[in-house]
Amino acid sequence: MATLSQWVEGARPRTLPTAVSPVLVGTGAAIGSGTVDIGRAMLALVVAVALVIGVNFANDYSDGIRGTDDDRVGPMRLVGSKVAAPTAVRTAALVCFAIAALAGLTLVSLSEAWWMIAAGAVCIAGAWFYTGGKRPYGYAGLGEVAVFVFFGPVAVLGTTLTQAGSIGPLAVVCSVAVGFLTCAVLVANNVRDIATDEVSGKRTLAVTLGDRDTRRLYAALVVLPFLLSIGAGIRSWPMLLGLLALPLAVGLVRRVLAGADGRKLIKVLKDTGLTLLAWSAATGVGLALGALF
Repeated sequence: MATLSQWVEGARPRTLPTAVSPVLVGTGAAIGSGTVDIGRAMLALVVAVALVIGVNFANDYSDGIRGTDDDRVGPMRLVGSKVAAPTAVRTAALVCFAIAALAGLTLVSLSEAWWMIAAGAVCIAGAWFYTGGKRPYGYAGLGEVAVFVFFGPVAVLGTTLTQAGSIGPLAVVCSVAVGFLTCAVLVANNVRDIATDEVSGKRTLAVTLGDRDTRRLYAALVVLPFLLSIGAGIRSWPMLLGLLALPLAVGLVRRVLAGADGRKLIKVLKDTGLTLLAWSAATGVGLALGALF
């Protein structure tokens, strides 16, 4: 039976910035439009965190029963390392999805944006079928597309809409940037696993592109949000606050392009999440201040 610390590691806390960041940016946009609703922001955060932990457990379960995680560098896989029963990990994933659904339904009822129930259902289905089911789309090189959509526009604009009732152009631009940086987290993970994924038949985008081009893709995904910050800053100068995270990004791009591999990429994954969080926090403040300037 897995210990509590093993369950925590299996939840992959290094990925939690991908949950917190869209809520920071979306809430900043809502505040910038004149709306402050901490209760709804917290519900959005519960939805995001529960979905991220849920998808991590779902991936652990699905990859584990396929044997994909039998020989893998990185955080502990509960099923692959045989410290937890597959059914227990699957149940943990489903509980997380249920928590996300309950918090999401509450948020929708408060905002009366009833159509977002369908969006939430698609998000949960996307989380499960990333590596689950007979034809997981994560095994077909579509993981980055899903991550961009769900953690970028859907998460950011959904957070803004359920608080403010409307969406502005700066929020849209920032949602794209969050999507790019979140994709970079996934790419950092997948470039590390190219060799083992190829052997196990998991055709991620990284496997298709190869090591060199995947590293270039990572660099582009990290750099583009800062270019968007500059563009948004032309319209509203507080948006330039996102550039405060640029030194972190420069260091990451240098490490990845220089060929960091193995366990060094685990540190890159963590630091990419922290860069995403730093950019999102600074940009959220910029969005909130935008109404004043």
